[in-house]
Amino acid sequence: MHHFTPVDWAHHTNIYEVNIRQYSPEGTLNAFATHLPRLKDMGVHTIWFMPLQPIGKLHRKGILGSYYSISDYISLNPEYGALDDFRVLVNKAHSFGMKVIIDWVANHTSWDHVWTQTYPDFFSKNEYGNFRPPYPDWSDVIHLNYENRELWQAMVSDMKFWVSNFNIDGFRCDMAHLVPLEFWKYARMELDKVKKLFWLAETEDAHYHQAFDASYTWEFLHSMEAYWKRETGIYGLKDVLQRYNNAFPKNSLRIFFTSNHDENSHSGSEYERMGQAAKAFAVFCATWNGIPLIYSGQELPNSQRLQFFEKDPIQWTGNFGLHNFYRTLLDLHSNHPALRAGDENVKTYLISTSENEHIFSYVRKNGEREVLVILNLSVNDLHFEIRDEMVSGIYRDIFSGETIDLSAKKSLDIHAWGYLVYEK
Repeated sequence: MHHFTPVDWAHHTNIYEVNIRQYSPEGTLNAFATHLPRLKDMGVHTIWFMPLQPIGKLHRKGILGSYYSISDYISLNPEYGALDDFRVLVNKAHSFGMKVIIDWVANHTSWDHVWTQTYPDFFSKNEYGNFRPPYPDWSDVIHLNYENRELWQAMVSDMKFWVSNFNIDGFRCDMAHLVPLEFWKYARMELDKVKKLFWLAETEDAHYHQAFDASYTWEFLHSMEAYWKRETGIYGLKDVLQRYNNAFPKNSLRIFFTSNHDENSHSGSEYERMGQAAKAFAVFCATWNGIPLIYSGQELPNSQRLQFFEKDPIQWTGNFGLHNFYRTLLDLHSNHPALRAGDENVKTYLISTSENEHIFSYVRKNGEREVLVILNLSVNDLHFEIRDEMVSGIYRDIFSGETIDLSAKKSLDIHAWGYLVYEK
């Protein structure tokens, strides 16, 4: 079996998902580009653009349609600008030391995709010989048929277009598990010849790590939401993480998030879904073994549901209330050796306290270097003690900068829904 290894930068990166349509009143790449210096300052390392291609008109949902209903894989949606604008934007991001990945929708296209005319055999057909959606309610798209090997070559050729012409750094592959794993292995081998890329699968199927570097953690997202709704306790959170350890290949990269485009539009912002626990869980996502993902507007913080098929711009106020919060976490994640994702030298240990029902605590270690995280997942301010030999020595609070000696005295105070992050 061919074994793929992640690009080196993947182990300490983070991802910021960009919704171009809703990012500005203009909804263009050039309008987004003005935010790059701010995002660089916030510690963003990798920018993921939701699909950039033109959106189908036939059977479109809503006025503007879904990004994920693509009518041509090798064009740019004219609403966002010209292909040259994208080239300039990628170069600008690279000049800031950032990486760029783009969304790739390989399972389906719009009803009026160029291939429906040129290569109708690339598509699945219903019993009447007509194009068909992958699922009945996905009425704005039609299913591609991967039993046709010529489709494989055409799809990879279109992926190469973006790597060769724009020097992008990777792909986030939409609903990756709906497309055969063998196709993805083929695509990665072919694209490896052009450039070593970062491969993120929107899936929680562990087998797909045979082709991909990173995958999603929806189950954990749903357990965070269940925690807020009091449908589970800390044991429920720990169960999911234990399952991940057992089910996924050692050193696989996982993406942790409190929001993304689907969650925000269809289920609500993180404040609707996890209430006052949202910030503590954001701390978790940036410090557990994985890659933190932030969605457009979370730094505001944004509590609006952005409409998916219509124009509904983020209401930027000029005040980025969580800029420093995220900058502190992202800088720690990128620079501290104990927070490297998918690194066998890093060990993660759960820590016991006098408040195990309410406090979720863990330490991550890489040699002598450590990060200690304490989350108060309760409605009460707590005075507690750390009951663990593993925690000892002098630590620095990453938010306040103050140091604390946890050798002898291990009792601390933490606010309701609060978080403490210490580095050593």
